[in-house]
Amino acid sequence: MDSPYSKELQVAIGAIQSAAKLSQAVISIEDKGVIEKDDLSPVTVADFAIQALLTATIHHAFPDDKFVGEESAADLRNNPLLLNRVWELLQRLEKDEAESLCKLPKTPEEMCEMIDWCGFGEPGGEHAGRVWVFDPIDGTKTFVRREAYAINVALLQGSKQVLSIVGCPTLSVDARAPITNTSLDPTGQGCIVFAAKGHGTYVRPLMVSPLDEVQPRKIEPHAESESPQTLRPVSCYNMLDSGVDDVHQLVMEKLNIETPGCDLLAWVLRWVTLGIGLANMTIWVYKQRSRTGKIWDHAGAMLLFEEVGGKITDINGKPIDLGVGRKMTANHGFVAAPKAIHATVLDTVQRVLREQGKEHLLG
Repeated sequence: MDSPYSKELQVAIGAIQSAAKLSQAVISIEDKGVIEKDDLSPVTVADFAIQALLTATIHHAFPDDKFVGEESAADLRNNPLLLNRVWELLQRLEKDEAESLCKLPKTPEEMCEMIDWCGFGEPGGEHAGRVWVFDPIDGTKTFVRREAYAINVALLQGSKQVLSIVGCPTLSVDARAPITNTSLDPTGQGCIVFAAKGHGTYVRPLMVSPLDEVQPRKIEPHAESESPQTLRPVSCYNMLDSGVDDVHQLVMEKLNIETPGCDLLAWVLRWVTLGIGLANMTIWVYKQRSRTGKIWDHAGAMLLFEEVGGKITDINGKPIDLGVGRKMTANHGFVAAPKAIHATVLDTVQRVLREQGKEHLLG
């Protein structure tokens, strides 16, 4: 890809490759060091280690950039045993650092400090400059079961998506729909899906030798067509309590969608499937207006679909605002579909909500 972000892309891909090594090392261990956060979502030693790795590597290359990430180091500071496990995991990458594929924090204290740069970081508004957003393990619930997960790296400029790089250790570079949480790449190679604003979406192998010549494959802009398209959904069925499952099902029926399509827990992987054409629509209505998306689950990854012609709004038809904070409080839910039929999908969602007496979810 010939884009103004070629250096950023090179650095981020190297960091994600090293991060994937860490995640795969942890995934084979029975005790993954799982703790629960306040929202009852799990976090593992891999989440902490990968966030520190991504931050250290990108900070070394771009020292003036800022960061937002899912985790803070509070649990590490309060638990010396957990802190030591995360630090020891990072030391597995000393060879990668020697080969300049990544950079590591110099001490456990610096590791905690870098994690906190992300954990207390804010995306800012239109004047925020360059901010990197990380989700070190998206899909931790499935990760701990040795199932699908993703490593999300995004670059925002003035709170607008300009670069997306997603590592998918469990997803084959030539995956075919439908895929689920248990769909694993039989080669163990995985893939990286990436996009730069205005330059399209690409896919390439994840785990390759540094000596191998890799030619990324550009994804056809499958969602740009003006002709009627068969809708192929991706969603998360019966694993999350945040969505209104009956509304989702009724919308599918009214749109004459006969198959559930791809079924994935991780939001980043849902955006990946839309980007690479394994699906072309998704909707999500939260049970309460107070529920919102979190920036690390969506930033950057949405660009993968937009670069192939997809349109993404909330259920009110508003563009997604990534500048309001760590929680995406300016929007409620998601409607993503090819541009030519997005209005039809959006109208169907709103009509079903009114018919079901759930107009309050439209605000």
